[in-house]
Amino acid sequence: MADAPGTGGGDPPGAADVEFEIRPETDQSFENALAKARAGDRLTVADGVELITTGTDREGIDPRRKELVLEAADRRRAEVVGEEVTFVANLNNNVTTACNTGCLFCNFKDAAQRFETSGEPRSSNDHGGFTKTPEQSREIVDDALDLGIYEVCSVSGLHPAFALDDEHLEALEAAEDPTEVNYKPPERYDTDPGTYVEQMEAMSVGDVHLHSMTPEEAYHARRGTDWSYEEVYGRLKAAGLDSVPGTAAEILVDEVREVICPGKIGTDEWVEAMEAAAAVGLPMTATIMYGHVENAAHRVEHLKVVRDLQDRTGNITEFVPLSFVHENTPLYDRGLVEGGATRAEDELMIAVSRLFLDNVDHVQSSWVKYGDELGLKMLSCGADDFMGTILSEEITKRAGGDHGEYRGFEEYVEMIRAVGRVPVERSTDYEQRRRIDGDPPYGPTLGPRADGTPMLGERPPATAGDD
Repeated sequence: MADAPGTGGGDPPGAADVEFEIRPETDQSFENALAKARAGDRLTVADGVELITTGTDREGIDPRRKELVLEAADRRRAEVVGEEVTFVANLNNNVTTACNTGCLFCNFKDAAQRFETSGEPRSSNDHGGFTKTPEQSREIVDDALDLGIYEVCSVSGLHPAFALDDEHLEALEAAEDPTEVNYKPPERYDTDPGTYVEQMEAMSVGDVHLHSMTPEEAYHARRGTDWSYEEVYGRLKAAGLDSVPGTAAEILVDEVREVICPGKIGTDEWVEAMEAAAAVGLPMTATIMYGHVENAAHRVEHLKVVRDLQDRTGNITEFVPLSFVHENTPLYDRGLVEGGATRAEDELMIAVSRLFLDNVDHVQSSWVKYGDELGLKMLSCGADDFMGTILSEEITKRAGGDHGEYRGFEEYVEMIRAVGRVPVERSTDYEQRRRIDGDPPYGPTLGPRADGTPMLGERPPATAGDD
């Protein structure tokens, strides 16, 4: 998508019927905000709004001002992390698409009642979704370890039969009205997902790094009890969880969440869960999903929530901007959005994330969301990480994304060197890093079974366990 006029101080396209109290209006000037950014001063929300809109004093995104913001962010990136571009050898193993939350931005989930058994074998064509048993998850991860992965990332739908562990199952079964806590017994379904603890134990194969259990999943894993998030994350860590993805964040402003995901936890509870994960010693990432009904001020308010959280915990390893993929989503079908963010808005989101989040070292460019061309461009807009190999990626694909599901090391090295940067294989927490020099073949070396052998040929293996 070519640079297009942005929304400036107004609403995103298609959001005219959504009334918000928070508006992109400031008493700051673009010039002052840019000067502070260049000097490395901590930015206010008003500063961030001026930068991300290229000035609220004029409509749309000003191309010349935009380039000034991108240049400032690129210089900051070079100062903080240098010329390295990192990536991780990883696998996505999402356990189930069954979910009743009803988020309007999502087409990953399938209504959970469609997974309930009819007493006869079902065809996968009945709903197109899947649930994996712990045994199937273990097999998938074990096979991928032989390919050299370092990390397995698992983010799943909120299946009504999912419970934290056996004690949680007993509490849910004892509820006076189980439907009030979104619970139905596993025997009601074609496939039993097991418990969260069983899935964590199953995926913790051979010292692989397990990156799982978003704040929303942690909420699901304590529903119907008075357990704290620290209790939940403590049990998950004991079962093998190594770090937490800070997804389910979307926009951390409740007036936006009430429109796009009214069934999800609010901002305060998301923050509470993340603080609990940090308290039990789990590193975590943080994300933003932008380009739908929110405005520029919401995006910067979200950055402020993340920066404040990092000030308190110091546990966020990277920030991941995720551009909304609108096709095949209820927001698009219902006319609440006409499309996603423009290219200029994508570039500014990365750049202002780098400038505003002065306490988070790494900003990721998601080639799944942006595609290769724009994904590489983001590496000169403030980003320094280029995601991972992701041997399977269902969420974006089911929303209508078409930028691929797998990337090998040779392709990574070629692309990163082509933009004059240094390719580096990393661990999930960035503590282990390997600069990739020399000629091909290239393969991972940091994973438990990695030996430098190239991961795959043209296509990854079929994912086992799909219903």
